[in-house]
Amino acid sequence: MKIKYFIIALLLSSVYATQAQEISDAKFGNGLINFTAKDSSFSVKFAPRFQFRANTIWSHDGTQYEKAFQNFLIRRARLKFDGFAFSPKVKYKLELGLSNRDISGANEFNNNSPRYILDAVIMWNFYENFELWVGQTKLPGNIERVVSSANLQLIDRSILNSRFNIDRDLGFQLRHHIELGEKFVIKEKIALSQGEGRNVTVGNLGGHQYTGRVELLPFGLFKSKGDYVQGDLKREPKPKLMVGVTYDLNKDAVRTRSNLGTYMITENGYYQTNIATFFVDGMFKYKGFAFMGEYANREADSPIATEEDGTPTGDIVLEGDAINFQGSYLLKSNYEVTGRYSAINYYEINGTSDVDQYTLGFSKYFVGHKLKVQTDFTYSEKNAEKDFLMWRLGFDLHF
Repeated sequence: MKIKYFIIALLLSSVYATQAQEISDAKFGNGLINFTAKDSSFSVKFAPRFQFRANTIWSHDGTQYEKAFQNFLIRRARLKFDGFAFSPKVKYKLELGLSNRDISGANEFNNNSPRYILDAVIMWNFYENFELWVGQTKLPGNIERVVSSANLQLIDRSILNSRFNIDRDLGFQLRHHIELGEKFVIKEKIALSQGEGRNVTVGNLGGHQYTGRVELLPFGLFKSKGDYVQGDLKREPKPKLMVGVTYDLNKDAVRTRSNLGTYMITENGYYQTNIATFFVDGMFKYKGFAFMGEYANREADSPIATEEDGTPTGDIVLEGDAINFQGSYLLKSNYEVTGRYSAINYYEINGTSDVDQYTLGFSKYFVGHKLKVQTDFTYSEKNAEKDFLMWRLGFDLHF
């Protein structure tokens, strides 16, 4: 009940802040509320958003496609607040999730409570190009994960991301960038986190998680941070490229997918093993054409969880490789066509079928990613398991 009262209080304060600003300052897509204190001691931007989705799936039983399974859902419903406090050099972001998918995952490790908090992070530009981040937010992992779900070209992210990403965690991040010559930019990001994932309240169960990422932008910065937005909605007049490499080590991890997945519980506590995740990815844009490519790999020192006497518990770290390639072209009418190929090659120890997926998507952008309609068709092919066809339709509204 407390979270409900908190959200109501936020909305009431937002209404009050709206009354304090000029109507002429409001513009759709720039936040429902943009407020700065008279003495410039703080600012707040409030931007709610939600996504409606319709899904239809036809599974193949080996000889023919079965009867379609359909469902409608609010995939995401979120309240996002950001701005600065005390000084423009001290920024913050708070994002709360309200949909069932946003808050799912209640268990003994988070007091059996809904996981409302997505991001709660302070970002302090303490010296020149250095920023210290403290709190809960996304780790500097693969580019598809770090791109906001509000800025996707297709209805949702790929299977590479769903099985291999390193998601959000609690801890510290240090970020820096350097400019070489007139255009070349290098961004470095390192993180020390708890290693258990978001909204965990039991503290550190194994070791800590260490993440490092380097991004190279040889042709300079993208317009409007376009390296973290899918599709070339800004129609870059000159070629822009970002190439990134991430290495993540979760020391003595107790979950099957680093800081995600099932907890590896034993009779006397938790099974622990070092899990390493590696990503190489890139983003390219030029005159309405966009391409994103990713490679992911996960390996563990001892992937099979066992009891002290060597008996397997049944939990196995999800090891393997994955690739994801996504290309698109944006027409002058703001219609876009996107194609994606994703594949996962699981290690034999996992006993899981490899997957190949082919997706064709269409989008209509009314106000960029802030107001759009999207649809896509996917064919998923699995070895020794059911294939399926999937059609999805989605509507996004983001203030």
